[in-house]
Amino acid sequence: MAAPVPVIDIQDFPAQLSKLIEACAEWGCFRIVNFDGILPGSLMSEMKAVVKSLLELPQEIKRRNVDVIAGSGYMAPSKINPLYEALGLYDTGNTEAVDSFCSMLDASPHQRAVVLKYAKAVNELMMYIGQKMGEGLVLSGISFEKWICQFRINKYNFSPETVGSPGVQIHTDSSFLTILQDDEIIGGLEVKKRSGTFVAIDPWPGTLLVNLGDIAAVWSNGRFLNVEHRVMCKEAGLRFSIASFRLGPEETMVETPPELVDSVHPRMYNPFMYQDYREFRMSNKFHSGEALGHLRIES
Repeated sequence: MAAPVPVIDIQDFPAQLSKLIEACAEWGCFRIVNFDGILPGSLMSEMKAVVKSLLELPQEIKRRNVDVIAGSGYMAPSKINPLYEALGLYDTGNTEAVDSFCSMLDASPHQRAVVLKYAKAVNELMMYIGQKMGEGLVLSGISFEKWICQFRINKYNFSPETVGSPGVQIHTDSSFLTILQDDEIIGGLEVKKRSGTFVAIDPWPGTLLVNLGDIAAVWSNGRFLNVEHRVMCKEAGLRFSIASFRLGPEETMVETPPELVDSVHPRMYNPFMYQDYREFRMSNKFHSGEALGHLRIES
């Protein structure tokens, strides 16, 4: 199947390193294939079934999924995004946090086991991809182990009347990277290339899409693109997706590694705490990386 974005073979490193870095710089996103050894296709299917059942719960149950930090809990359809709702789990690497999320939603023992297994696998996959990004930039000793993770499970209520409408507004992710398990049937995701044009990302079952967020742009000292993207309603139907985020370090500053700062690439951003950045971005309704402009170091 042809793909408009670069495709990275997880089993073909280090040969894929230069292609990976080019994708991060020019697209801010890429597809990954051959990751079954970390996240099996059978687990992806099980998780999608759990996601559908949780998002079809009565709203009074879904509203128990309260924020841990800003924007981390249940999102009901809104004036801005009337076709979209989502549930969120903050700190997916923490077994107690996963248990709490499942208990809020009266999840069955089977559902709980699937969520826990999926969270563990996708966390491992995110750390692996981050490590390869570091290797591609010739960085040593880079670890993302103590970076907080979150996932958001999404439902889009598309009808014949809403075709042509936005499912989710244009935005960048506030995270470092996002692994997206998209809907296998209904498309609608579009990414904005560095040139400014939007490209449709069609469904490709059995693969995952990786998007880079604002933190990746800061961490790479501007080398990587925090990709703008949106979801458009292209056809009627219920559309489900799972977005897993590597957010940022929990207890240390977000900052560019010193190896990526030199006379040609002076430091672009002041260090900051991830949670402060997230709250600043949300309180000011900055959706597309505008908040980064307030952290830029004047040349």
